Amino acid sequence: QVQLVESGGGLVQAGGSLRLSCAHSGSIFRFNAMGWYRQAPGKQRELVALMIIKSGSTNYADSVKGRFTISRDNAKNTVYLQMNSLKPEDTAVYYCNAVDGWGDHWGQGTQVTVSS
Repeated sequence: QVQLVESGGGLVQAGGSLRLSCAHSGSIFRFNAMGWYRQAPGKQRELVALMIIKSGSTNYADSVKGRFTISRDNAKNTVYLQMNSLKPEDTAVYYCNAVDGWGDHWGQGTQVTVSS
């Protein structure tokens, strides 16, 4: 059973930083990829950042390049999203995603609100 537990969301002023965490109960190397998506009110869920677990290669949405960084701690079975220079348009519910041979797995989501 896959359990992804997110934490780290909250309210921050524009220009501030937050770090989201996504912890898995077992090894993250069972996954092909892990990433972060977000969904703002009235909008579709969109990919923010993705990491290929085996290679460590990463990919980012254009809107967050240079501001957000996805990383992992293998020993803690955790993937992080460091978000710097936050903007009001980054306000959304952020979801952790993991992909394995069975398909997509999702965390419960964590709210990020950026005030102007």
